[in-house]
Amino acid sequence: MTPLLEIRGVSKRFGGLLAVCSVSFILNNGEILGLIGPNGAGKTTLFNVVNGVQKCDGGSITFDGHDITGMSPQKVVRLGLARTHQIVQPLTNMSVLENVTVGACFGREHLGLHAARAVAREVLEQVGLQSRASTLARFLTIAGKKRLEVARALAASPKLLLLDEVLAGLNPTEVDQMIELVRSIRDRGIAVFMIEHLMQAVMSLSDRIVVLNFGQKLAEGRPEEVANNPAVIEAYLGDANIAEKLMERN
Repeated sequence: MTPLLEIRGVSKRFGGLLAVCSVSFILNNGEILGLIGPNGAGKTTLFNVVNGVQKCDGGSITFDGHDITGMSPQKVVRLGLARTHQIVQPLTNMSVLENVTVGACFGREHLGLHAARAVAREVLEQVGLQSRASTLARFLTIAGKKRLEVARALAASPKLLLLDEVLAGLNPTEVDQMIELVRSIRDRGIAVFMIEHLMQAVMSLSDRIVVLNFGQKLAEGRPEEVANNPAVIEAYLGDANIAEKLMERN
């Protein structure tokens, strides 16, 4: 099976800091791949390199058969790769519907305004924001803004969705609702690549997990393999008992 996304020896340097160091892995169609690691491990930098916000200093990135190494975010999203941001970035003076319409206009299908608005309404229903369509984005709660961020990315009709800590700042009920939303996205045939610090959630959602530490790939495998990896326990989980409890809950 040909991977949907293939990262080969990707590195990114900021002056004397090697933020990502020769990282390689694949992501398959229909898969949820988790990306975990300590703060400063290079996770968001890797996302930025994949979707073209930053250019890598070495290696290559192939998406859906296209070499996207160094490609701009505008071109990457047209190929079907969309993302959310760790710090939500709604267009605050526009309505929820208008925010999502923008995502459809500049997405893979490059829709006109009328068609984009229709897609936006469908996506708002999918993420549970249809009743807030006319609300200005700045008036949404944190949970609402997180859903809006996901909706705007989904409106771009992606084949792969990059989620950067969509569970951060949510209460337990909101976390459960977002987990179900992520599962529903995958059920619609969209692959998911997600950064997440909430370990119970990422362990239950992911088919496989990649672990970064100091910019290098520390481990890769199924959730149970990663949770029981001594190097991961030492560098990130901190306690073998925590790993056991995480897997018991799954």
